[in-house]
Amino acid sequence: MEQKRKPKLAVWKFTSCSGCQLALLNLEDELLQVAGAVDIAYFPEASRAVIRGPYDVSLVEGSITTPHDAERIKEVRRRSKFLVAVGACATAGGIQALRNFKDINEFISAVYASPEYIETLAKSMPIADHIPVDFELRGCPINKKQLLEVLTAFLHGRRPNTPPHSVCVECKQVGNPCVMVAQGIPCLGPVTHAGCGALCPAYNRGCYGCFGPMETPNPDALSEQWGRLGAGNDEIVRAYRGFNAGAEAFRRESEAREKQDFQS
Repeated sequence: MEQKRKPKLAVWKFTSCSGCQLALLNLEDELLQVAGAVDIAYFPEASRAVIRGPYDVSLVEGSITTPHDAERIKEVRRRSKFLVAVGACATAGGIQALRNFKDINEFISAVYASPEYIETLAKSMPIADHIPVDFELRGCPINKKQLLEVLTAFLHGRRPNTPPHSVCVECKQVGNPCVMVAQGIPCLGPVTHAGCGALCPAYNRGCYGCFGPMETPNPDALSEQWGRLGAGNDEIVRAYRGFNAGAEAFRRESEAREKQDFQS
């Protein structure tokens, strides 16, 4: 009897810190089940073994920051049946998207002794800006349980079921008092995608927006509330320009507040 072929899984790294790849390795007991269900065909972070594609599922970590990246991601797309962008870098450009608001040549000149040898793009861009992506899994780093759900979904031919709501819902689920209401602490929770388990509010800190914008966020209204708590536009701009600075909703709000600050 012919043995059924296991789906091939590939894990690719672009410009990133590798933290989201580690989330897969940190699945611990579940990783054995994943390894039993798929052939881990390409995953340099975990193994030197390489099985040639095409691949059934590709997980892509990291943003596109160089011309070489821009060409390489197209090749990854051609060799992948399903492609999932994982983490803030892959879905929103990452912390390196801070370059998008300045002149990249100034950074290159300040950092490198021989800037003429550096070949880079003016912006750090998410994967979806260059190729079609089948699913985006947000987070810095991603939630390993959500990653397991995404893998399971694609292996079984269904759409992944990840929460569309905000961190505020997670706060209510674990019984956290609202840090903005109870303590007057500015918090990005109302506009941030769930996934962290409301970690920062649980320790009386405002949310930093690690999981990027939730579905249909209203950052303008939240910024107004921050202003009533005493936050200036410069503080609001810094808050939105964190791990997901390049995410559309966060980018637009930071630029709007920066413009207001400049005009005043």
